[in-house]
Amino acid sequence: MQGLHWFTFFTCISCFLSFHMIACSFVSLLWQVTLWLRKLYQGLPIPWYEVNEKSVDILYEVKKCNEERDKDVTLLVEDMEDRAAKYEAEADYRQAILRESLGFSEFSLSEEALADFSDLIESALELEVEDMSLTSFYGAITCMTSELHKTKSKNNEMELQLKTLTKKLTSALMLEKKLKEDVEKLQESQEAERAKMEIRSKNLKFLQVKTEDLKIKIKEAENKLIDVGLDQSLTHEALMKSSEQLAALYKEMEPLKQERKSYHDLPLVSIYSTVILYLPSG
Repeated sequence: MQGLHWFTFFTCISCFLSFHMIACSFVSLLWQVTLWLRKLYQGLPIPWYEVNEKSVDILYEVKKCNEERDKDVTLLVEDMEDRAAKYEAEADYRQAILRESLGFSEFSLSEEALADFSDLIESALELEVEDMSLTSFYGAITCMTSELHKTKSKNNEMELQLKTLTKKLTSALMLEKKLKEDVEKLQESQEAERAKMEIRSKNLKFLQVKTEDLKIKIKEAENKLIDVGLDQSLTHEALMKSSEQLAALYKEMEPLKQERKSYHDLPLVSIYSTVILYLPSG
C-alpha cells in the first residue's frame, strides 16, 4: 500500500510539472507574439484574435518567418549600401584623376555632352551591363538582340498557332451551324411525320370502329335473314369458310394443271403412243 501511495504521489508530481512546463511554454510564446504584434502595429490597436494554443503557434511561426525576412532585407540593404559606397568612392577617384590629369569635369561639358552621358548611363542601366566598357555594351546588346529574335520567333509561332486555331474555330462554328440547321430540319420532318402518324392513327381507329360496326350490322342482317328462312350456307362465315376451302382446292389442282400443261406441249405422235400404251390389251 505504501508503494502504491508513493507511485500515485510521484505520478501527480510528474503531471503537475508537465502541465507547468507546457503552461510556461505557452505563456512564453504568447508574450513573444504579443511583443512582436505591438512592434508591428507601432502603437495601433492589435486586432482581436482568439488566444489558444493553435493560434499562438501559428502567429509564432509567422513571427519567425517575418523576422527571417526582415533579417534578409536588412542584409540586402546593407550590401546595397556597401556597393553604393564603393561605387561612389570609385567614381570620386576616377573623377579626381580626370580633373587632375586632364582638367576634365562635368561642369566643363556642354549640354549635348551631358545629354550623351545621360543617355549612356540610361542605356547601361537598361542593358544591365557590368561596367561601362565597350565589351560589356556589345555583349549586352548581343544578348538583347538574341532575346529579341527569340521573342519574334515565338510571336510568329504564336501567330501561326492563332491562325490555325482561328481556322479550326471557324470550321467548328460552320459545322455547328450546319448541325443546328440539320437538327431543325429533322425536327420539322419529325413533327410532320408525327402529324401524319396521328392522322393515320385516327383513320385507323375510325376504320376499326367502322369495321366493328359493320360486323355487328352484318351479323344482325344475317340473323334476320336466317329468321326469315335463309340457308346457313349463304351466311358470311359460311361463305368465308367456303372461300378457304375453294382456295385449298385450287392449291391442290396446281400440280394437275402443270401435268396437263406438260401433255399439251408434247407432239401429237407422242400423245398417240402414250394413249396406245395406256389402252387395255385384247
